[in-house]
Amino acid sequence: MTSESNTKGKLYLIPTTLGEVEPLEVLPLSIKRVIENLDFYIVENEKTVRRFIKRISPKKSQPSLKIQVLNKYTLPEEIPTFITPCLNGYDVGIISEAGCPGVADPGADVVAIAHDKGVQVVPLVGPSSILLALMGSGMNGQSFAFNGYLPIDKAEKKKALKDLEKRSKELDQSQIFMETPYRNDKLLADLTTILAANTQLCVATDITLNTEYIKTQSVSQWKGANVDLHKRPTIFILHAE
Repeated sequence: MTSESNTKGKLYLIPTTLGEVEPLEVLPLSIKRVIENLDFYIVENEKTVRRFIKRISPKKSQPSLKIQVLNKYTLPEEIPTFITPCLNGYDVGIISEAGCPGVADPGADVVAIAHDKGVQVVPLVGPSSILLALMGSGMNGQSFAFNGYLPIDKAEKKKALKDLEKRSKELDQSQIFMETPYRNDKLLADLTTILAANTQLCVATDITLNTEYIKTQSVSQWKGANVDLHKRPTIFILHAE
């Protein structure tokens, strides 16, 4: 999409799938239409995004794509340049590695700059593992907080979990958090020893995939549970009684 030279382009926040599933099984056709009209992209991983674009729009010219990579290695001073095409009248899309960009994702930095520069930001509909897990948990959808990743240090993790449990009880608020997939099984084991026995815990893994698993029960019921979460994207939610 291009515009008049004195008109700024838009910044589209383009959700992608949460795993290996046909894109149009979980994404609306509006995503396909936008992608077919965009050549400028800001992405976490160029290889996976090119594959995603090819699956959702097979006829789109790959050589025409102009891709900037935004991840933990990107220098802060580089980020403002990523929306230069918008200032020159071209629309730009942000695509994260999975799910919705800007949520637990470095894309938020670009969005903030876009607002500062007067560029219109257009979030598109797509799967968010955080909200889908909350929807499927049976916990408090009126008051909840997403806390991102827990500390790796054992003592710090224990304190963080106790703090979340306390906050949940005081505010009647569901607390959402996540872990690096290869540490999921260890985290679940830690949760069963650190949290109170009657605290409710939801484990939501492989959301939207054929292997999807969502279960809510008390911490005491989770003890000794036979569930394999290793390297499977998982959201955890606790709610203290």
